Amino acid sequence: MAGYYDLKVAGLERRLTLCEVNEHLDIAGFVMFSDVELTVACAEALLKKVPEFDVIVTAESKGIPLAYEMARQVGGGMKYIVARKMPKLYMKKPISVDVRSITTAAQQKLWLDKNEADYLDGKRILIVDDVISTGESLEALKKLISHTGGKLVGQAAVLAEGDAAKRDDIIFLEELPLFFK
Repeated sequence: MAGYYDLKVAGLERRLTLCEVNEHLDIAGFVMFSDVELTVACAEALLKKVPEFDVIVTAESKGIPLAYEMARQVGGGMKYIVARKMPKLYMKKPISVDVRSITTAAQQKLWLDKNEADYLDGKRILIVDDVISTGESLEALKKLISHTGGKLVGQAAVLAEGDAAKRDDIIFLEELPLFFK
């Protein structure tokens, strides 16, 4: 039977299933998809901690609900842009960078459409994600942003996992431990 981790974040409690990464390590599976109450509460709590920004950028896919809800709560036509995992037909002259994540087995790419990259030019950009662990996704997003002329003003996540919680360059709500066997 799988183990669990009881998480308290943004005034809510959730039981997370432990998932095996390898024979030495488990992680707590944190998934905001379909948990509207959690997404709304975490967006509200993060917005109280982040610097002023003009646009949110997130990586496909688990950060999308959070980025959407943060943009919705800010209002005033706030946009969020999703760096996609594959180029899409609508993308004309897309740019891409490589990324490796602890939750994905193979190397991937993140893609931005040229129109999205052009929109980011001159904007104050906030990177948002559900969990920051190794920081690989953040680095890939930062590389993409460096090609746009936008200014990165902050990096935020609901949870910082493992050593990410020791970083002073990210904003997060709670620490998420790693489970070594």
